[in-house]
Amino acid sequence: MFWNKKPQQVPQVVEQPRMGTFTTDAETVRRPGAMDKLAILSAAFQPPAGASGAAMDSSTGLVPEFKQNLAGAGVPDAQFFWYASQGVVSWQVSALMSQHWLVDKACNMPARDSVRVGYDVSLPDETPQSEEILAEFKKQDKKYGINQAMREYIHMGRIYGIRVAIFKVRSTDPQYYEKPFNPDGVTPGSYQGISQVDPIWIVPELTDGSLSDPASLRFYEPEYYVIGKQRYHRSHLCVYIPHPVPDAIKPMYQYGGKSVPQLIYERVYASERTANEAPQLVQTKRLVVFKTDASAFWSNLSRSFERLLSWTEQRDNYGAMVCDKESEDITQQDTGLADLDTVIMTQYQLVASIAEVPATKLLGTTPKGFNSTGESEAEDYRIMLESIQANDLDPMLERHHQLVWLSAIKPKFGITEDIEVETSWRPLDSPTAQEWADVLLKRAQTAQVYQSTGAIDGEDIRAQISRDKDNDFFGLSDDYIPQDDDLVTELLQNAAPTQPPEM
Repeated sequence: MFWNKKPQQVPQVVEQPRMGTFTTDAETVRRPGAMDKLAILSAAFQPPAGASGAAMDSSTGLVPEFKQNLAGAGVPDAQFFWYASQGVVSWQVSALMSQHWLVDKACNMPARDSVRVGYDVSLPDETPQSEEILAEFKKQDKKYGINQAMREYIHMGRIYGIRVAIFKVRSTDPQYYEKPFNPDGVTPGSYQGISQVDPIWIVPELTDGSLSDPASLRFYEPEYYVIGKQRYHRSHLCVYIPHPVPDAIKPMYQYGGKSVPQLIYERVYASERTANEAPQLVQTKRLVVFKTDASAFWSNLSRSFERLLSWTEQRDNYGAMVCDKESEDITQQDTGLADLDTVIMTQYQLVASIAEVPATKLLGTTPKGFNSTGESEAEDYRIMLESIQANDLDPMLERHHQLVWLSAIKPKFGITEDIEVETSWRPLDSPTAQEWADVLLKRAQTAQVYQSTGAIDGEDIRAQISRDKDNDFFGLSDDYIPQDDDLVTELLQNAAPTQPPEM
């Protein structure tokens, strides 16, 4: 009996593209069921949990309807989804990445260098007991470890993308921290120092005032930070965000910013991977090519494999191989390693560039390239450090000195009025003796030109150099008679008594 039998259907296995090590190797073609562009953008605009009012232009937090047709416009899907894959690196992952020497060095070096040379505290000229007060400021700064606090502030802020510093003040008011900061609430001896908290312990809290009006000064910025069981008003804190993000993705970052590990992790992996593969390339740079009669080789495989094994064991610079001069030939092909060091250093230099740290400092190497002196890198690094000092460390120092003044110095010296305390950072550059001598010479020549024009006189110059702490003549007394001034000499002679005083 014959009958028709349906052929068995074999399920087809669709081979997925092989995933590479880096994000650029990831599959970028959108598969069925994957999120579309609008969904990705909508997720970024979600309002903070528990907040009332509208986020951006929509009460739901999604992309406004009149803008939906513009979502992802002009960006091909492959590129869009690759950029969308550059998601947030969690704080826990950033902390784990910071264990790597290169990541930690990229985060720590600007922190140490920005406070390395220190700062000077100055008071108005008419301040009484100014020397004693300045000495007390130095004592209090050392007591509270302000230099260590500033290093930690920048170091951990670069690791996490946000760092919160709390100025601890002992107060009898249970609502002290929930109210905006008021200097009148600082009593003698109440200042306790600076406490810093990792972002994993912090919950930002936005209010209606920070969500209702996009044109407000503090729009989309937390009004309060909940730490433990305590609610802190932002005026009691200093918040450091090294790399802020746009409002559209602030909720994704918990109202912090991008961390340095997030920016450099892929380049760090590439640089270390390249450096680790270099020794392997050195060991396997030689390829042995065995030319023989193929028919004879396959006719006696056992003998052929035995010979191959013997040659493999002897393929070094101390081995010897014997082959038939008529039918066999053995050659070696070497892999060129001339540019291997350049490839490795290029990856490390990319890490340094992204972290805004000179490669010469990050890697301890000599400058290379068109600018063999490294002056351009050093100048850019100095500008970055000065930016950290002015924008991030100055607010911390000002609040710290304000609290030290109200809590310790003002009561100790019995001062009733508040004064303005100024902080100036010392130059980051350390000039050589020759460079500093040139600076002093130019200053002297400038003063000489002003004196020759009659704009100033010798007394003005003496007063200036006596107040200049960087000058060798700092602290000169004011008891000085300009002997070369004929007018002054004549006046002194006319004022002298004609007869000696009676004994």
